[in-house]
Amino acid sequence: MSRYSAAEIEPKWQQAWDAAEVFKARHDPTKPKYYVLEMFPYPSGRIHIGHVRNYTMGDVIARYKLSTGHSVLHPMGFDAFGMPAENAAMANGGHPKEWTYSNIDTMVGQMKPLGFGLDWSRMFATCDVEYYGQQQAMFLDFLEKGLVYRKNAVVNWDPVDMTVLANEQVENGRGWRSGALVERKELTQWFFKISDFSDELLSALDGLDNWPAKVKLMQANWIGKSRGLQFSFDTVGSPEGFEQIECYTTRPDTLMGASFVGISPDHPLAKALETKDETVAAFCADARQGGTTEEAIETAEKKGFDTGLKCTHPLDPSWELPIYIANFILMDYGTGAIFGCPAHDERDFEFATKYGLTITPTFAPVEGDYPAKGPFVPAKTEKVRYVKGIAGEEIQTGLEAIDAAVTFCEGKGFGEGVTKFRLRDWGLSRQRYWGCPIPVVHCPDCGVVPEKKENLPIALPDDVTFDVPGNPLDRHPTWRDCSCPNCGKPAKRETDTMDTFVDSSWYYARFTSPRATTPIEAEEAAYWMNVDQYIGGIEHAILHLLYSRFFARAMAICGHLPEKSKEPFDALFTQGMVTHAIYQTRSAEGRPVYHYPEEVELRDGKGFLKDGTEVEIIPSAKMSKSKNNVVDPVAIIGQYGADTARWFVLSDSPPERDVEWTAAGAEATAKHLARVHRMAAELDLTAAGAEAEDTALLREMHKAIKDVTLGIESFGFNASIAKLYGYTNAVQKSQASGKVKAEALKVLAQLMSPMTPHLAEEMWQILGGEGLIAQAAWPVADEAMLIEDSVTLPIQVNGKRRGEITVPKDMDKAEVEKLALAHHNVAKTLEGVAPKKVIVVPGRIVNVVV
Repeated sequence: MSRYSAAEIEPKWQQAWDAAEVFKARHDPTKPKYYVLEMFPYPSGRIHIGHVRNYTMGDVIARYKLSTGHSVLHPMGFDAFGMPAENAAMANGGHPKEWTYSNIDTMVGQMKPLGFGLDWSRMFATCDVEYYGQQQAMFLDFLEKGLVYRKNAVVNWDPVDMTVLANEQVENGRGWRSGALVERKELTQWFFKISDFSDELLSALDGLDNWPAKVKLMQANWIGKSRGLQFSFDTVGSPEGFEQIECYTTRPDTLMGASFVGISPDHPLAKALETKDETVAAFCADARQGGTTEEAIETAEKKGFDTGLKCTHPLDPSWELPIYIANFILMDYGTGAIFGCPAHDERDFEFATKYGLTITPTFAPVEGDYPAKGPFVPAKTEKVRYVKGIAGEEIQTGLEAIDAAVTFCEGKGFGEGVTKFRLRDWGLSRQRYWGCPIPVVHCPDCGVVPEKKENLPIALPDDVTFDVPGNPLDRHPTWRDCSCPNCGKPAKRETDTMDTFVDSSWYYARFTSPRATTPIEAEEAAYWMNVDQYIGGIEHAILHLLYSRFFARAMAICGHLPEKSKEPFDALFTQGMVTHAIYQTRSAEGRPVYHYPEEVELRDGKGFLKDGTEVEIIPSAKMSKSKNNVVDPVAIIGQYGADTARWFVLSDSPPERDVEWTAAGAEATAKHLARVHRMAAELDLTAAGAEAEDTALLREMHKAIKDVTLGIESFGFNASIAKLYGYTNAVQKSQASGKVKAEALKVLAQLMSPMTPHLAEEMWQILGGEGLIAQAAWPVADEAMLIEDSVTLPIQVNGKRRGEITVPKDMDKAEVEKLALAHHNVAKTLEGVAPKKVIVVPGRIVNVVV
């Protein structure tokens, strides 16, 4: 059969792999192991081509490592808890559990036809009670080790969804799901002590040699190590108990430019004042409605309330500064109090200008003389600082100025130089149903009591409703009401559930023993961990990876992971996106109406709907369901086959860059794969060939083995595919014998098998390969065949290329000339006329002049 039918071939080989359990991970101490993992998906209901690219990258590595003799772990699961399921339940009247598992079934049904070499026997969802029950057991271990605690904290509160939101879930001051204005609210919350590991998490980044530099930088900035001055302002006329305001600053060199002292609306002094003054209370209530993200604070209008109180400058007791309550100061950053230096801080400058406060410069840029010519000198432009009143000398660099200021202040007897981190403890409490229940009980007599491990799992009740806002667990007495594990008296369960980041912070370890009755089996973790290659999007570069690194350390402290796994991911790769043009028209009201790619016909660079309406084309945009510019893999498989989708998403650009999906590109890929299949199906094994041609093709084969292998090992999949295109052409054009061509095509199939596994298996069978190509050993390049002892010279007649000859590198010029003139195309062109001149440029070209 010379026709390649993906619809017939691909299911056949998928069944063969399943029957042979090719991709079942086996703990085999006699083999080196390799653990490749893609960040697992959220079960939203559909996968798109972007998912295909991500999982195909991992699959290429997994299949390659399997063929090089490794025992490979390549699992798949689903990050299944979270608000989208609850929102769907509220919108459609269903249940989050039903919605989630239905979506998982759909997505698995989409993934399996793509031929991914996954160990499906290890699959789990984080909403499986077997998974989150072990998460609860681990939480109790963390609690016992002092890694988790409970305290009052100011949080982002969504008044519509009625839940705490992480900073990253607040967009432009509104909840990412509800769109409601987020408020700041004080609640009792559970926290992981991630800040205790700040220095270790930061310093360990230096050892992550196989992580992208940009990801390490993002993590370092988030951890935010800084050196500064901790000191106090003495207050004047403040209520009893507030004789001092403690402050931390990373810019003590600007202390002599202080214009005001600002405190958070949640600072103890502000709270004391608002109990006695309705105006203060109203201001603080309004300020708490603002977002807590850096972006929200920077973009929001800066508002302040003059308390009428003063404080004295620590270097000059006669100098009094006004105390303001300000909406841009957060209680959980530093001490909840700052001094404002408007001459050298843009935010402080905006505030001081608004309220008519003093602006005093303390240094000038290098081209100016002290004092500065303008009232504001941005810190980013500093070259030289002239520190007024501190150290009294010209300081050449910013860091020198800060160190000099700290030393000066310590010498004056106030404040001390301290190192602090921006990283705050991880608040994990969420007031939602669809999450892992926190396994503690609240007893009137015993207080907060950990649940006994023998009572785990604390499973979510199924009989809940979402007809009113808020957490259904608060309204479920038969689940909420329980007995105290300590004294046995009536008590109540904790109704907060865990942040879904918890679920994804240890799943990589659970995959090593997914059916264990403990969180992790030590023997399996010792064999499979660490993850050798982790693959995922740059959008997870900060929180997910940071939380996973913390969890690995906490699990090691509790004995769940070996010490070597404190850094769980040996190598990290962040892939680019798959993009597609957006097709849009306009409604009568002028609003954009988006159309799916399959609705649009492209003609001469323009797009048209079936009724002839021309669409506006926005090129190469990120795939988004809201813009309808997603490509459904199921449709692609139905039209072209899975191998076409796999090959195309790897071939067009380096994997760290975006790739644009186009119908023309997919069509070209399908034609190429059909050509490769035809070469195997129509091969004449009895064909004779010249020895030189056989040798030349074998050399090309070994060069292809070397180059494709190098490409795969270095994540240069597009480079490997480019080499495979060239090698395919070389095989097709070769005049080698049928026997040598068969060998060359078998190697071509092997080199293509990680990218196009179904086509490779079919070719392998046609060419008489033994067993499954997925289980065949990877070909090894013969170094002797890589040594070039011949050269291919193009032949030009009067400047036009007429052919080429392959000759030994050291062949005499006269012999080269004879071979060139004997070439059939050259002889045909000359028509018996003797050339005027033949110029042989060794190793380059032969020029024939007539």
